[in-house]
Amino acid sequence: MAQAKIELKIGGLAFSGDADAAWLEKQLDKLLDFAKSADVDQNVESADAETEAKPGERTGKRGTLSGFLRSHNATSNQVRKFLATAVWLTLDGKKRLSTGDVTKALSANHQGKLRNASDCLNRNVKQGRCEKEGKQFYVTEDGFQDIGVPAP
Repeated sequence: MAQAKIELKIGGLAFSGDADAAWLEKQLDKLLDFAKSADVDQNVESADAETEAKPGERTGKRGTLSGFLRSHNATSNQVRKFLATAVWLTLDGKKRLSTGDVTKALSANHQGKLRNASDCLNRNVKQGRCEKEGKQFYVTEDGFQDIGVPAP
């Protein structure tokens, strides 16, 4: 039996082994299947919460924008997608947002455009999920509850 050695790191998931090559091959297949099914991000976590997210980048505790939107049922409804993206940005420490912050995050993470971001914000304000302050806004407790995330 041939011995083999492997070290693999995918985002926060790491694996190393020194064993029979056939056994390692089976473990590697299991690991890759797990990484795909668990939506393990392939990029390193960002240490700076204020930096702009790159596509697929994990920052802070929020995970990828794509995964966040899917897990909070916010991929098809434009108003909910806007709110969930604002929550996602807030969870990483951004206290006040602009509609531009939301549209940039969606674009940078390849999550499609909003038809009218200002209208999405106004609808969320009308329903008490966001509150405007001049040219900026923040997500209210009701907004976090609607998405199903505790407010920071």
